[in-house]
Amino acid sequence: MANVTANETDQAPAIEAVAMARHVRASPQKIRLVVDLIRGQRAEDALQILRFTKKRATRDVEKVLRSAIANAERKAEDAGASLDVDHLFVSRCFVNEGSRWKRLRPAPMGRAFRYQRRTAHIVVGVVEHHHAVQQRVAAAAAEAESHKGVKGAVKKARQALTGKKKQGGKNRK
Repeated sequence: MANVTANETDQAPAIEAVAMARHVRASPQKIRLVVDLIRGQRAEDALQILRFTKKRATRDVEKVLRSAIANAERKAEDAGASLDVDHLFVSRCFVNEGSRWKRLRPAPMGRAFRYQRRTAHIVVGVVEHHHAVQQRVAAAAAEAESHKGVKGAVKKARQALTGKKKQGGKNRK
């Protein structure tokens, strides 16, 4: 049994979640300045960095990061695992260029100047730290082992009670 749990800890998947915001009305170049600040940071530290950074893009990036954290919590809940948000870190985050909105600006003598409104797609991924994965798997194995003994004790108690009832019924007849 010990070998099985050791193999499970090696192959236990880390909880990973991704969130995306598409067509954000800001230039990708400006958002990349903010995204570069949080790449590789713990999720909690990344939120603090975003809170105190004086850029307009921080609102959008913070919203996507909070969504990724919520997605990770939801994935853990669906899998029946316990997730500590303190062990999440930003594994990947990047900004791609979205569609461009073509607009016209009035110019002198009935002409028009074209300009483009740039949009961006923001992607933020969070993953559980590998030490936290090992702790979670070990805790789940310990809990399963403790319930295993309880189930056996309950089963023995039920057998003892049903055995006494059967014997008591035979003695009466």
